[in-house]
Amino acid sequence: MVNSWLIGIDDTDNKESRGTGYLSRILGHLIEDEKTGLVHSISRHQLFFDNRIPYTSQNSSACLLVESGDYPHLSHLCRDFMSHNCAPGSDGGLAIASLNQIHEEIISWGKAAKNTVLTQADAWILAKKHNLYLEGFTGNKDGVIGALAAIGLRKSGNDGRCIWLRGKEIREIQGIYTAKKLKETCAVDRIMTTDAIEAFDNDRINTGDWLRPAIKNNQIIVYIERSNTNEYEWNVKPKSSLKELTD
Repeated sequence: MVNSWLIGIDDTDNKESRGTGYLSRILGHLIEDEKTGLVHSISRHQLFFDNRIPYTSQNSSACLLVESGDYPHLSHLCRDFMSHNCAPGSDGGLAIASLNQIHEEIISWGKAAKNTVLTQADAWILAKKHNLYLEGFTGNKDGVIGALAAIGLRKSGNDGRCIWLRGKEIREIQGIYTAKKLKETCAVDRIMTTDAIEAFDNDRINTGDWLRPAIKNNQIIVYIERSNTNEYEWNVKPKSSLKELTD
C-alpha cells in the first residue's frame, strides 16, 4: 500500500561539511535512484538559536515528503545513508512517520523547537508514545530533537521553505518566467503576494538567482512583489523578506 511519509533529518554538521540541506537533497536523489519512492518536496525548517544548543551556523533541520509503498526498504535506505553520511563530529538524527501517524503532540514539539531548548530524553519518550521511527547517529545523537521537529513542522503545513521540488531543480530556476510556465516547471501551488493577490498566467516573474517557495496552509507558495520595470510584472520576494514568513 502506497503511503505518504515524512522523513526528518538533522545532521548538526560541522564547519567544513555542506550541511543538512545538502544531505537531504542527496538522500532525496538516492530514494528516487533506488526506485524506493517518489519525492514530492524537501523543506527547510528553522529551529531555535540559543548558545545552549550546538549548531554551526543556521540550526535548521530538513524534511522530505515521500510517496512510497515499501516502508521497510525506505527506512533501511535512510538509516544506511545517515549512518554513512553524517558529518564527522556531528550529532545526526533521523525521524520517519506516515502523514496520518503524526499526532498533534509532534506538531507541538516542532513548534516548541523554534523557541525553546528541548531535551533528547523527551524526544525519545514522544517517539515511543506515538510509535514513530527515531534514531540518532554519531556524537551524542542530539540530532533526534531537530529530526522529530522537522516532521512535526512539515505536518503543520505552515512552516519552512522548500529547498527541492518535483520538476526542475529550483536552484536552476533563474531569470524571467510567466506564472503558468513557472507552475509547469516545478510543483508550486500558488504564486501570489502576501496579501493574496495572485499572478495571472501570462504575468512575467523575475525569479532572481534562487527560488525559495514557502509552505503555508498546506500549499507550496511563491511569494511575489510588484516590480518597478516594464520588463516583467513581478519579482519574487527576496530571502530577507521570506525569512519573516518562513522562519
